[in-house]
Amino acid sequence: MNESIKNTTGNPAPLGLLGFGTTTVLLNLHNAGFYELNSMILAMGICYGGVAQVIAGTMEWRKGNTFATTAFISYGLFWFSLVVLIVLPKIGWASAADSTAMAAYLAMWGLFTAVMFIGTLRLNRALQVVFGTLTILFFLLAIGDFTAASPGFKHFTGYEGIFCGFSAIYAGLAQVLNELFGKVVLPLGPVAR
Repeated sequence: MNESIKNTTGNPAPLGLLGFGTTTVLLNLHNAGFYELNSMILAMGICYGGVAQVIAGTMEWRKGNTFATTAFISYGLFWFSLVVLIVLPKIGWASAADSTAMAAYLAMWGLFTAVMFIGTLRLNRALQVVFGTLTILFFLLAIGDFTAASPGFKHFTGYEGIFCGFSAIYAGLAQVLNELFGKVVLPLGPVAR
């Protein structure tokens, strides 16, 4: 006899969105010129951007959500890899990636994100904004590294990244508040059919 068991686990998407969004805002405040790259950004990249998103992705896997599993685990590992790219040269384990290598790294993440953005066309408007602005961010960062762009271009890119991060924070907090209140407190936009 096939009896279905109701899944009563919580929604892991807000954890993943908030881990991604908060870390993205903090890194892009650096890119916009507000402060130097520092241990706070690296710690957030490991803990909230990295670990929290991998946990959220694993929980989404349990719920059978392939898109969210792929997104959260991939971007969690992006944060781990970014921290490793920064730390390995500092501890003498590898030479630093030059600007061409970083441009290739960021462009590949941009390509991945562009394809994931296509997937959001079946989801709500808030996620379309997150993935759309993230696609733009990765390509702007890649262009900045590839062309040795001016500080003004890099600061502009940082502001775009701040917007991207806050859009993810909004999407995560909207899900939390909407679930808690049992109604739309913060709209996520229409879901595509």
